[in-house]
Amino acid sequence: MLSNGEKVEYARRLNSVLDYVDQHLDTSLELDKLAEVAHFSRFHFHRIFAAWMGETLGDYARRRRLETAAWRLSCDRQASVLDIALACGFASGEAFARAFKLRFDCTPSQWRAGSDERRLAQVRAGYENRARHDSNLSQVLSNSDQVNVNGICEDGGSYQPRRKYLMEVNIVQLPAVRVAYQRYIGPYGPGVTEFWRSKVTPWMQVHGLQDQVCYGIGYDDPSVTAADKCRYDACVTITEGFAPGAHANVKTLPGGAYAVAQFNGPATAVNDAWMELMREYLPASGMQCDDRPCFEQFSANSALDLQTGIFSCLLCIPVKAL
Repeated sequence: MLSNGEKVEYARRLNSVLDYVDQHLDTSLELDKLAEVAHFSRFHFHRIFAAWMGETLGDYARRRRLETAAWRLSCDRQASVLDIALACGFASGEAFARAFKLRFDCTPSQWRAGSDERRLAQVRAGYENRARHDSNLSQVLSNSDQVNVNGICEDGGSYQPRRKYLMEVNIVQLPAVRVAYQRYIGPYGPGVTEFWRSKVTPWMQVHGLQDQVCYGIGYDDPSVTAADKCRYDACVTITEGFAPGAHANVKTLPGGAYAVAQFNGPATAVNDAWMELMREYLPASGMQCDDRPCFEQFSANSALDLQTGIFSCLLCIPVKAL
């Protein structure tokens, strides 16, 4: 039986492996190299990974290749299906097409053709989920009895925008930023709220990071990835020499061009704003998403007005020209 300290260390090492896999999908992902990244012996690593993740290393790599390819098909309309297949580690277009059809029950081209409809459905589903639960970001440094957040959909009905946010959107060149992150794996929603409250915020306070800029990054599409395998990173900006200890990993969020909008409103209505950006701004902008993650950027100690329930953050969409 592992102690709590051992569990934390295992999670830190295995999260490094997950990051390495995502960054090297176009390579062969040799077992020896991944065991080295995790600092486990080759003999034990495969069994440790399978026990921790609930799937074998081979199954995980295959799933991530297909899910990443699905995302790129949706976001990069200019890249050919073959280019995406090769970038995700498939040896040929034929091998990719067979694996994609088996996983998603459609061809890569059919998947690409339905991208806009799927994206809106995903944002709508996220809105409905958030309408039923507290916002994952609204309670980072607050208790549930401190805030009266307006705008919750009591009947859990279909998406009905309360108002148009009419946010000003600017294309901004954001710098790369070094962050410490803790990873939550599981269904998006209340579990992420509890993760910020019970794990991330206390760690930030211990390390004097409560005044730093934070980022919330959901990497997976719940309509594609099983809920218990969705990944969310709670990130906080750190300096170059900062040592995060055993509870967090360090990485660099990519810089580049982002469509950035300031959101100010009820925390439960953030998905309204995302819907507006995806449905109205992006198609008319001459831009498209690329395969960097979208994120919400905020300051943990000032993002939420405890008196009004107004939440303030930047919604950041990585973009490139059509």
